[in-house]
Amino acid sequence: MNDPIMITWLNGPDVKALELTNDEILGAVEMGLQAQGLGKTVIEPRVHLIPDPAFNGHFNVLRGYIESINLAGVKVVGDFVDNYKQNLPSEMALLNLFDPRTGKPVAVLDAAGITDMRTGAVTALGAKYLAKKESKVLGHIGARGTAYWNVRLLDHLFDFDEIRIHSRRPESRQAFADKLEQALGKSVIITDDWESCVRGADIVVEASRLNQPEPLLKTEWIKPGALVVPYGTMSAVELSLTDIMDKMVVDDWGQCKGGMFGSLRAHVEAGKLSKQTLHAELGQIVAGAKAGRENDRETILFWHRGLSLSDIALGHAMLEKAKTRGLGQQLRYA
Repeated sequence: MNDPIMITWLNGPDVKALELTNDEILGAVEMGLQAQGLGKTVIEPRVHLIPDPAFNGHFNVLRGYIESINLAGVKVVGDFVDNYKQNLPSEMALLNLFDPRTGKPVAVLDAAGITDMRTGAVTALGAKYLAKKESKVLGHIGARGTAYWNVRLLDHLFDFDEIRIHSRRPESRQAFADKLEQALGKSVIITDDWESCVRGADIVVEASRLNQPEPLLKTEWIKPGALVVPYGTMSAVELSLTDIMDKMVVDDWGQCKGGMFGSLRAHVEAGKLSKQTLHAELGQIVAGAKAGRENDRETILFWHRGLSLSDIALGHAMLEKAKTRGLGQQLRYA
């Protein structure tokens, strides 16, 4: 008789109880990026499911494989803009991990937290390699789930003198600022408009939640030498933004060059961001195959669409820590 096949289930409370540190999150995601840069991964462009346009949301399906940790994975994440009206997070997700040699299921994890953490980690790691080392002013647009980890992990690396935030709804701005101040132990500046948040900042992150493209972030506000990280689902930047960049970096060109969503979709379609104008994928920089920032004068753009590899790497780190803490449930598959 065959032995039963068991899978590990980590739910939301389990993930929270793991208490992953900033360095554990960054380390796991950086490992995945390095593996990508070394050609030791497989990543497929995400696909989308829109159940009904009236629902104002869609599902993303991300797929990948990392050789060094012997895992393949598929994450399904919903992105529904109006969920706040029902007191639900805009993004909820499940990560499924498999043995890549047999297809045997290994684990299922609540990936809402993973999505937020790994997105913030990729933002922060992009800044680690692409921002000025002495960056002291952060301008952050957006207050959705990923925003907290953007700011937390960026501040962990840079210890900002000034953190400015803005979002569409005043109540979300205040709640976001309160959460950040409690977590970081420093004051946060709430701005009433995009310009006062962004102008003159060393690092600019645009994670807005627009219903349709609208150029709210003006190119003239970006100071020379800044790093700009736009990753909203809908474009909030001017078409001229790429014209001032000395380098343009993405997380995965295969995902960035196609699909219906993304903050720089119009720039790809206009030929302003192309394989020819692209400097590198971040993984190539992490692996040492391409240069990151080379001087303080460079103005650099980093666009990330979200990597299945980061989900898988972080999911693996969570499974390993869960073993040491006795967290999670074993469920019988067969």
